[in-house]
Amino acid sequence: MSDNDLPRDLPRIVTTAPDDLALAARALRDGAIVAVPTETVYGLAARADSVDAVAAIYRAKGRPDFNPLIVHVPDLAGAEALAVLDDRARALAAAFWPGPLTMVLPRRADAPLAAAVTAGLPTVAIRCPAHPVMQAILRESGLPLAAPSANRSGGVSPTTAGHVAASLGERVPLIVDGGACKAGIESTIVALRPDGGWQVLRPGPITSADLAAVLGQGEAHEDRGIEAPGQMTSHYAPGKPVRLNAAEKAADEFYITFGAEGGDTTLSRSGDLAEAAARLYAALHEAAHAPQSKVAIAPIPDEGIGAAINDRLRRAAAPL
Repeated sequence: MSDNDLPRDLPRIVTTAPDDLALAARALRDGAIVAVPTETVYGLAARADSVDAVAAIYRAKGRPDFNPLIVHVPDLAGAEALAVLDDRARALAAAFWPGPLTMVLPRRADAPLAAAVTAGLPTVAIRCPAHPVMQAILRESGLPLAAPSANRSGGVSPTTAGHVAASLGERVPLIVDGGACKAGIESTIVALRPDGGWQVLRPGPITSADLAAVLGQGEAHEDRGIEAPGQMTSHYAPGKPVRLNAAEKAADEFYITFGAEGGDTTLSRSGDLAEAAARLYAALHEAAHAPQSKVAIAPIPDEGIGAAINDRLRRAAAPL
């Protein structure tokens, strides 16, 4: 991207008009980082084959270099060019792609990926997103894009362009504003093991029961360290102490309710878990900027997508 394309006051927020998407695609081809909407959260995208471009993601986020990145592709063929897909992976792709499912698969030896994308691991995390803007940018750029959440590492994930600008500021030159994210919580990440087993590394909109319906076998459980994004103990934090399963608030707490009135904000007054997932990060952003010094969050049912919500909340509450 040339100096003439972007103003000195960064970030520049653009629309989803064809000319703006062409600008974003050109910026990515030129090695710039661009914040883009997906159906889950906003991603901080860069061409996955460029060492310098991927390094710019790490610098902008302040992200540990042992934490791998998800590579976004427009279709199954894009995934096949980077990873080895077996029948299980193809069945999952047929069921859930495009959509909020990331698969951790063996990386092809000749995959054109910067080493930092996989953090030195023999596997690569791949997703085919459903958001029409992200799909358009992938196809316009002609590149696989590494795209973690577009926020400072460990902080609350962004679900609006405003969240991105507030978190990253001038660290990101261009933000494509596609409105609020529909799902509002990061993709499910599943690792397919060589022995035929599988393991959810990060819960998300697609549940273990959804995966089991396709894979037809029990889930494996083993600790191999950090294999994918979102596995760090402290993550998604609002920068204040967080108390979970709170039946009521203290005077110094910002209270987030679920299925009830009376809090400072609510994830869902009607007790709808899908609405709660979509509202989760917006509520945590509200808490981060509230005058109260602490955060309290009401109990969330640990079923369906509630398991993913509680996973994020436990990490948000973990000591920094």
